[in-house]
This record gives sequence, structure tokens and C-alpha cells, in this order.
Amino acid sequence: MNDHFGTLPDGTPVHRWTLERAGVRVRVLSYGGIVQSLEVPGRDGRTANVVLGFDGLDGYLEHRGGYLGALVGRYANRIAGARFTLDGFTYALAPNDGPNTLHGGDGGFDRRVWEVTPVEHGLRLHRVSPHGEEGFPGRLAVSATYTLDADGALRIAYEAVTDAPTVVNLTNHSYFDLSGGGSGPASGHELRIAASRYTPVDEDLIPTGVAEVAGTRFDFRKARETGTGYDHNFVLDKGVTRAAEEAAELYDPGSGRLLTVATTEPGLQLYTADHLGGPFSPGAGIALETQHFPDSPNRPEFPSTVLRPGEVFRSETVYGFSVRG
Repeated sequence: MNDHFGTLPDGTPVHRWTLERAGVRVRVLSYGGIVQSLEVPGRDGRTANVVLGFDGLDGYLEHRGGYLGALVGRYANRIAGARFTLDGFTYALAPNDGPNTLHGGDGGFDRRVWEVTPVEHGLRLHRVSPHGEEGFPGRLAVSATYTLDADGALRIAYEAVTDAPTVVNLTNHSYFDLSGGGSGPASGHELRIAASRYTPVDEDLIPTGVAEVAGTRFDFRKARETGTGYDHNFVLDKGVTRAAEEAAELYDPGSGRLLTVATTEPGLQLYTADHLGGPFSPGAGIALETQHFPDSPNRPEFPSTVLRPGEVFRSETVYGFSVRG
């Protein structure tokens, strides 16, 4: 089911699609592939929206820096100095985060209208990113398929092919508040991340290497309150996997809602929304961005994000929901 959600300044219509299964309802926009709402039941049986979003298109256009619920690319997270070298050629990107490129630049995937096709229990979003878009090489054909599993889990599967060597890193940028979207600070949620290491960062939030979480505030191997002050990538113990494996759990003791995150990706960016702004107070939600590491194109020791002609980029993340008594 879809309805008209709004119209962009250039006259392009934006549609909203609704999926329902196993007591879960998700609404997805053709603009930015945005997960506008995600309604799941709590311990009391009542359903609430557990992601931050806006009721109308204007909210997303006016507060673009938060990436609320968006499909992020071509490169999720930061690339240092807004440039990288591939096969001996240096590509200059569009800086939009100080000297760096963040989430694909000012004209990233979160600000594009996607072609939407219904599939069984879901939607397939597709677009072609032309060679040179935001400075990235190669004509990149991308699809993101959103489906609801039989148990109500939201599954997002990404695929991409290119006609020239390039780099790709895709994620969903939803902010979770399991007590009910926008109902208050989410810092009291309990978080567990299956990661023994993380990537420390400099003042521009660019990784400086890899370090152990043991004995630091980055140790979430046992569930504890998230608190605030995080915008860091965690090195998942499982590494890159062919099938999605569990990476994290987020629990709200008040409502009993439990979110499990499984992914094929090697990293998870924890962002506690300390600088979210707009109508939302700092810390109103928690982003758990499954992805490759920040600045990987400039760090050959990190898992590679290079995609070449003839190869198929594939990535999958599953958000599962249940209730803990």
C-alpha cells in the first residue's frame, strides 16, 4: 500500500509505502529510502513507533543533517580529507563535514528519490548513481530490498554493480527509541555489542587505528546502559560474513522491547545522537549503523570497500523485535 507523502521543490512526488506483518508495521519513503516509522508491540501489548521521524516531507528537507531513517551511500560514514586513491588515481570528493566527506556528500543517497517496486512482503528500491556523482567514480546501479520476515523482523538487503572501480559502503541510519519514538532520552537503554575492539578517532572523528575495548567505556560485551558521548565504530568479532550474524542487542527495560541487530557487515557505528538537533533533543535516539569502517578507502589494513566491474556488492542487515518480560 502506498500514498502520496509530499512534493519536492522541483515538483518530484514522494510516496510512502506501508508494510505489515506479524504485528509489525513499517513505513518507507521513496525519498532517501527513509524508514519513516517502525511500529512494534511492547510488554503491555501496545504498539509504538520505535524510530525517530517526521510526519511530513518538510521535516526531512529542513533537518537534513540528521539522516533520520535514511539509506546512506555511496559511502556511509567519513572519508578523510574528502579524497581517496584507487589504482593509482586520486579522486576528490565533495567535503560536507569540515574537511571530510560524510555519508556520501551533500547529494548522497539519502537525498535522492528511489524507484520503488513491490516484492513479496516488501519493497525493492533502485537507482543508478552516475559516474562522478559527489566525486565517486563509476556508474553504480544500486538496489535495497526492505522485507518483513514471518516473525516481523525488518530485513534490508543491498546489492550494487559498477562499470568502473569504485568504493561502496551502505547502511540504514535509523535512530531507535524503543520506549516510543521521541518520548524522551534513550540513554537508559541497555546495549550489548559483540565487539572486542573499536576504532579510536581523532578530533575530526577519523579512525587512528584499532584498540581493545577492555577496560574502557567502549566495552559493551555485556549489556549496560548506553549513556551518551558515542559516535564510534565497533569492530565486530564475527568480521565479514556471508549470512547475517548477530552483532548487537538494544533493550528498553520500561517497555520490555528488545531489538536484535544481525548483519553481514564487519562494523557497527554507535551514535548516541548527542548533536541531533532540530525538534529532537540530544540523545533522543540511538543509531546502530551496520557498515564497513570509516575511512576504509584510505586504510588498506581495514576490510576493503572496493567494488570492481564484474563483481556484485551484497550486504544484509536484519532488525529483529521481541519482548522481554
